[in-house]
Amino acid sequence: MIAEIISIGDELLTGQKVNTNARLICSELAGAGVGVQRIIVCSDSEEAIVRQFEDSLRRSELVLVTGGLGPTRDDRTKKSAQQLLKRELVFDREIYGRALEHCRRRGQAPSAFLRDNAMVIRGSVVVRNEVGLAPGMIIPCGERFQGHYLVLMPGVPEEMESMMRNTVVPFFSVKSGSIIKHSHIKTTGIGETGLAGIIGDIESRLPEGTSLAYLPHAAGVDLRVSSIGTDKVSVERDNLGVVDAVAKAAREFVYATTDISLEELIGRQLLSGGLRIATAESCTGGLIASRLTDISGSSRYFEQGFVVYSNASKERSLGVKAETLELHGAVSEEVAAEMAQGCLMRTGVDIAVSSTGIAGPDGGTEQKPVGMVCLGLALRKKGDGIEMITSTFYTQGDRQRNKIRFSEAALRMIWKELTSSLMQGRKCN
Repeated sequence: MIAEIISIGDELLTGQKVNTNARLICSELAGAGVGVQRIIVCSDSEEAIVRQFEDSLRRSELVLVTGGLGPTRDDRTKKSAQQLLKRELVFDREIYGRALEHCRRRGQAPSAFLRDNAMVIRGSVVVRNEVGLAPGMIIPCGERFQGHYLVLMPGVPEEMESMMRNTVVPFFSVKSGSIIKHSHIKTTGIGETGLAGIIGDIESRLPEGTSLAYLPHAAGVDLRVSSIGTDKVSVERDNLGVVDAVAKAAREFVYATTDISLEELIGRQLLSGGLRIATAESCTGGLIASRLTDISGSSRYFEQGFVVYSNASKERSLGVKAETLELHGAVSEEVAAEMAQGCLMRTGVDIAVSSTGIAGPDGGTEQKPVGMVCLGLALRKKGDGIEMITSTFYTQGDRQRNKIRFSEAALRMIWKELTSSLMQGRKCN
């Protein structure tokens, strides 16, 4: 099966936004054994959209479209498809009901847009939107276009990604008669180049029908192993073999072989050990606490967070000594240690993590450059003992990226200590 991708939006043509959707779609389709022969960016003009739809459908079996499904005047994708295929719109009660429930949960009054949003092209397979409101559509285009398919999805990356993985790829995988197995390998503390260097030999010996995709993100890079074939046993064997080989080769950096975030894994570890955690943050501004509490049920292990940006607040709230700040500076492992220890003592938790660094773009020096963060981890031991671990981490990026990477380094520090403790069958307290 050969596919084309059409990304709709003037903002893509003017450079206001980067077309990240096309890359993700290509990656997902590759795992399903579907090749992409063209990626096209089209303006918001209805005439241009209709013309491009017709051109692509005559040429390719599968045409996937992102963008132009929202409520504003420049969202013309659905109308363009309707015009080309000469089909009426029909009302979908389930979509409308989900939209009403969405508004109810948020305390919002339903708008007139919700009914228009629930109108779908007759004959389409409706693709549920698990993240937003606009539904997607898989449209069989009939004899006129040799049975080719037009797939409409929102341009919001999170909404499109959910539709691709939950509905679109499974739908066309079944039609191709292929069996597909996707596995995730989650890493932390290593970049794409470093990871490629470790697993290069494995990549060069992948079984036929198995591919390995790098999925970089602000905090690092994850991997997806995809295997496709016609025999379920062979597909699963090949897939698992690659996952195991990669996990073994990069074991220092692999924290999971399932699709789980580092903060969710840490939450499970804390619950397993019967432990509670608190945070003391300067440069990350509460981001570590935010990530830990992004997980449902985190109240069972997260106690409290301090954001102490100024030196005075570090002294007042956490008991950091003025002489330590004067002698070593706010960005130092000595201050990170006192922050973590003060947090531990004031909250009564089992583990406290701290961060103090320079996110930039200003404030760096030759000795302490932008992108430097000092981390502290205080662990309550049996009796009244406290174990201190400190570390310094360096990265490069803009302020937001640095903050994310600082928080990732802190979570990685927690994960490694919890993994060590659990593997040795001991608790911190």
